[in-house]
Amino acid sequence: MQSFEYAAPVTLKEALSLLADKWGEADILAGGTDELSLLKERLHHPKRVVNIKNIKELGGIAKTSAGVRIGALVTLDELMDNALVRAEFPSLVQAARGVSSPQIRNMGTVGGDLCQRPRCWYYRNHLGLLAMKDGKSLVEHGQNEYHAIFHNGPAKFVSPSSFGPALVALGATVQIESASGKRTVEAGKFFVAPSERGQRERDLKPNEIVTGVLIPLKGLKNATYEVRQKEALDWPLVAASVALKMKGSTVESASVVLGHVAPTPHSAEAAASWLAGKSITEDTARQAGEAAVAGAKPLSGNAYKVQLASVAVKRALLAAVGGRA
Repeated sequence: MQSFEYAAPVTLKEALSLLADKWGEADILAGGTDELSLLKERLHHPKRVVNIKNIKELGGIAKTSAGVRIGALVTLDELMDNALVRAEFPSLVQAARGVSSPQIRNMGTVGGDLCQRPRCWYYRNHLGLLAMKDGKSLVEHGQNEYHAIFHNGPAKFVSPSSFGPALVALGATVQIESASGKRTVEAGKFFVAPSERGQRERDLKPNEIVTGVLIPLKGLKNATYEVRQKEALDWPLVAASVALKMKGSTVESASVVLGHVAPTPHSAEAAASWLAGKSITEDTARQAGEAAVAGAKPLSGNAYKVQLASVAVKRALLAAVGGRA
C-alpha cells in the first residue's frame, strides 16, 4: 500500500471540498470493507483518502413526504433493526441478512454497498473491468462460472451490490451531492455497464458523494431471495428482488429484478408484464421465473445460473405474498 494523505471531515461541505475532478486523486472511506481491500491490492492509488464516517448528516433513517430516506452511512445492522424498514421493505432486510458476517454488517454501509467495485477476479488481478488482452475478452472462454448471463457486451462482471436489485424493484432514487450542487438518479440508472476502457460502473463522478437513497412508500409487497454456494461470507450466485402492487389477491403491476447475473441489476420486464392480472401461486411464480430468464445468454461455464435465477424469482414471489418460498 502506497502512502496517501488522510482527511477526516465532520461536515459534508468539508468532505466535498477535499475531493478531486479526476479519478485516482481522492478516494472515499466509509465502512472500509471494500476500500481497504482496493488499497491493499493496489487497485486504487489515491493521493488522498477522505474518511466520511463522522459526518452525521449522512446517517439516519427517516420518513418524509416523498418516502423513506436512508442515509448513505446507515450500516447493514441499523437497516435490519429499523422497524419502518422491516415493515415496508422486507426485501432490503432480507438482502442485508444475506451478508452473514456480523463484522461486515456492523461496518458495511448502504452507500458502500452501492459503490463497491466488482468482485470479478480478472478485475481484482489488475486486468481491468473489461478484462481484455490483445483485443479479446479473457472472460469469454476463461474461468467465467461467476460472471454474467445477461448483457454480455464488453463487460462481463456482475454487479456486487446486495441492495441494488431491491432498490431498483422498489423504484428508489440515489441521492448524490458535489460542491456544485445536488442531483438524484433512478436506482436502475445508477449502475452502468462500461463499454470501453476508462468507463466506471456507476453514474457517479469523482467529485461526488452518494448521500443516501429515497424509497417511495407505495405499499408494495416485496421480497428478496438469494442463492448462495455457502453460508459463510460470500456473494450470492444469483439473487431476485420483486415488488408487487396488489389489488386484492391479484397483481396489478410488478417489478422483477435479478442480481449477480449482469454488470447491472437486471430488470426482467417480460416476467413483470406476464404477472399483471394474475394471482401468485406456485404455478404462476414458476412461470414468471421461466419468463425472467428467457433471454439469458450464459458463458461457457455459468449456464447453471439460468436455473438458479428462475428458482430465485419463484421463491421471491412466493415470499412477497406470504407463501412458501
